[in-house]
Amino acid sequence: MIKRRQFIQAVASASAAPAVLAQQTGKPARPAATTGQAPGEIELTVSDAAAHGTPSFLDQRELAALRRLSDILMPAGNGSAGALDAGAPEFLDFLIAHSSAERRQLYRTGLGALNLQAALRFNKPFAEVEATEADDLLAPLREPWRHEPPADPLARFLLAAKHDIHTATVNSREWAKAAAQERGRRRRGLGMYWYTVE
Repeated sequence: MIKRRQFIQAVASASAAPAVLAQQTGKPARPAATTGQAPGEIELTVSDAAAHGTPSFLDQRELAALRRLSDILMPAGNGSAGALDAGAPEFLDFLIAHSSAERRQLYRTGLGALNLQAALRFNKPFAEVEATEADDLLAPLREPWRHEPPADPLARFLLAAKHDIHTATVNSREWAKAAAQERGRRRRGLGMYWYTVE
C-alpha cells in the first residue's frame, strides 16, 4: 500500500515541478537526485503503518454496542479470526462516517434501539448483555428472509449490520492470515499416516 502523504506529494511534484522549473530557468527540468529510488518511485508500506482506524462517527456507547454485536455475530474460533480480531467495528465506524445520510441514520437508530431494548429488559447497555440475553434481543435475525426489507427499524438495522460485519471480517488481513495458517496446518497433516502394503 502507498503512504497517502507520499502519494499526494509525488503526484503534486510530478505534475507541477517540471513546469515551474521550466518557467524559472527557461530550460527543461532535470530530475532531482534521489536516495536510491528511481524518479517517481514511491516508498511502499503496510496499510496499517500509513493510517490507523480511529472512531469517527459513532459515540462510545454506540461503538461499544457495535463491538458486542460484532463479537456475537462473528466470534473467533476454530482457527479463524473474529470480527474483533479483524477490527470490523472500527472499520465500519469509519465507513459509515463516509456513507450516505440514510446509512448513517440506519446505524444510529439501530444501535440506539439495541441499547434502549437492553436497558428496558436487562437494565444495562447492549455492550454488557450476556449471550442468552443478546439472543432474545437479536430475534429479528431468525425471521424468514423476505424480498422486502422489514418495516421495523431495528430488524432492518440488524440485517444490514450482519451483512456488513461479515463482509468487513472476511475481507480483513487478520482473516486471511488465520485462513493461511489453517491451510498450512492442514498441509502439514497430509502424508502422516502410513498403511502397510500386503
